[in-house]
Amino acid sequence: MEKLLSEFKIGEKGIVKKISADGRMKRRLFDMGVTPNTEILFRKVSPLGDPIEVSLRGYELSLRKDEAEKVLMEVQE
Repeated sequence: MEKLLSEFKIGEKGIVKKISADGRMKRRLFDMGVTPNTEILFRKVSPLGDPIEVSLRGYELSLRKDEAEKVLMEVQE
């Protein structure tokens, strides 16, 4: 099943399938390690819902909600 990273619930994990951002945002996501075939674990959501915290490549990363909406994931069971 595919869904956007912004739609994940705490504890869900998946594999990045596609980044739909363009230009600077796409480059920023790639520089932070959010690349196709990377496994991401959704860890936390701030009290107001933005930003979110994910784990990937052995570190924790905070992403804005608009960045997470550009990352299409394959959900792992």
